[in-house]
Amino acid sequence: MSPALADYLAHRGDPLAAARAAVLAAPESAAAHLVEASLLLCSRDVRHLEAAGWAYARLISLRLEPHEQAHLAAIRVALDGDLAVACRAYDAILADTPHDLLALAVAQTFDYYLGNAASQLARTKRALESWSRTMPGYHAVLAIHAYALQECGAYEEADAAAYRALALQPWDLRAHHAAAHVMEMQGRFEEGIRWMGARSTLWTGAGAASTHLWWHVALYHLELGRPQQALAIYDQRMQGDSLSELIDASALLWRLHLLGVPLDRRFQVVAARWSPYAEDAYCAFNDLHAMMAFIGGARPDGASRLLAAQERRLARPSGANHDMTRLVGLPASRALAAFGRGDFATAARLLKALPPVAHRIGGSHAQRDVLHLTRAAAAARRTNLTLLHAA
Repeated sequence: MSPALADYLAHRGDPLAAARAAVLAAPESAAAHLVEASLLLCSRDVRHLEAAGWAYARLISLRLEPHEQAHLAAIRVALDGDLAVACRAYDAILADTPHDLLALAVAQTFDYYLGNAASQLARTKRALESWSRTMPGYHAVLAIHAYALQECGAYEEADAAAYRALALQPWDLRAHHAAAHVMEMQGRFEEGIRWMGARSTLWTGAGAASTHLWWHVALYHLELGRPQQALAIYDQRMQGDSLSELIDASALLWRLHLLGVPLDRRFQVVAARWSPYAEDAYCAFNDLHAMMAFIGGARPDGASRLLAAQERRLARPSGANHDMTRLVGLPASRALAAFGRGDFATAARLLKALPPVAHRIGGSHAQRDVLHLTRAAAAARRTNLTLLHAA
């Protein structure tokens, strides 16, 4: 297994940097190029999609084995934006070579973006039939399986799988992440704070995944009514500039904003960091979190640019993000914009229609819960305004 793939599977370090280093060290290696192109496609950043196109161009000039040709075909489909078809291509690869961790990891990532939890779980169940505890990489398969289990509501099984993975590899942050989700979904917030705190030396400073795990700890504090502790975690542990770290920053600050917690200029700083992404319209999940920052940071210019870009995206009816934006991304962004201008009735109405399709925006149950929280806050503010006017 390449170091880049090992890092990606364990949610550690900078897998893309490791993949690019491998390509520089062995420019004729198809395997190195395949990992680089695949990891670029697993990013939510449209700039990485463009880079993946160049990686694909380099790949087609190399001599490829049949198995590598199958990966190349999957990459070509993903470059066209059809992640569901790409997942089927990777499943075909796994049917022939069930120990292909690259195919497994990429397919799971794409289904995560598509909100297809059932497909993730079916795939990991099939994978485990071909793996044994003594095989290298087994902990990674267990960790991926644990995450899929918890997204499908099988919390006890997910917990057990995550602990088995950690017994084999304590540094596997994907397993830590799955366990963190289980504790969130089961309401084990105090236990989560203790458990994560006792293990924080294993993942603090390990890249963007570290920021996300601290985000989970902050959520536990919010659930326990401790917003100041959550804000302290934000200030001390969540100051990264990567796209995934901006998503976590927006997600936490928006929840604090809904609670009425004074944020000083924190949201303005995050909104400025989101500004270069305002018109990407590449990933509706990104757009939602950018809109949180633009509304929370009082940046109507950013909000307007984002909404216009989403509308332009809908004029091109192809790719996975078209339906994500049409069904969830644009209505949710419009709801946040309405919330920001005090039109709580419109915000609540738009958000009320989303639960049956909210999973189509991707992410986890814990992340998508922000839509419910915003709807509840809009309804409460609407009621307060009605009572105020009646008085």
